[in-house]
Amino acid sequence: MPSKWFESLKQDFVQGFPAFCGFEVIRADFGTFETCLKVLDNHRQQDGFVHAGVIATMADHTAGYASFTTVSKTVRILTVEFKINYFKPAAGPLIVCRAKVINNGKKIKVVEAEVFSASDGNEKLVSKGMFTQIAVAAADLQIRSR
Repeated sequence: MPSKWFESLKQDFVQGFPAFCGFEVIRADFGTFETCLKVLDNHRQQDGFVHAGVIATMADHTAGYASFTTVSKTVRILTVEFKINYFKPAAGPLIVCRAKVINNGKKIKVVEAEVFSASDGNEKLVSKGMFTQIAVAAADLQIRSR
């Protein structure tokens, strides 16, 4: 895959709800995608930890883009199912997500995503998710125009 495709995916990643959340791309390569979030007060729940919904959204979106690195621009990736485990609360001030395609089927992709709470150069694994996704021809979808 040409690096131009990976660069365009980095730009594509940060729009809509993920942009609203503040997710940023660190790295993209074939079968992998890495993102981060600078934690703000509005990302936190009542006890001051990063909300589980923020973590799940970040993991799902990052996993989807890991799959996008394995297909052409005529294909869209949709999550069909996912499971996420939370190991400990995430406090921040930075959250990092690393996603990797572990089964790169033609139609069905399986991706794992790990989320880390980072502080002072140290990372702690706070969550891990497993995502099943389907590759669909963009022409077969009714995508709402932006």
